Amino acid sequence: AVVSTQSTGTDKQHTFIETESVRYVYQPLDKLYIVLITTKTSNILEDLETLRLFARVIPEYCRNIDEKEVSDNVFQLIFAFDEIIALGYRENVNLAQIKTFTEMDSHDEKVYQAVRQTQERE
Repeated sequence: AVVSTQSTGTDKQHTFIETESVRYVYQPLDKLYIVLITTKTSNILEDLETLRLFARVIPEYCRNIDEKEVSDNVFQLIFAFDEIIALGYRENVNLAQIKTFTEMDSHDEKVYQAVRQTQERE
């Protein structure tokens, strides 16, 4: 495996490990690491940009960047991550769009909540 650390000009570093067919791109985020698994044929610059977007999303849903807070907000994070990656490819979205998409209410959800409240009152 090849291990490399690259500085991006800021204090944050992006590190990657390559095997024969897979590249693990990771970045420290407080006490945790964000890991992006890609093929070696993927564009490393796009991978780094995707990793940076993941790193910006997590603080939007977690007050503290620790294991408990991530676990408590796992579904919100998964929904946000799903807006970034679809079918294995990065979507062309920014942080504001991700927040908008994840905060949208669905009609089915509203109907379900109304039925549930009616059942609870009975």
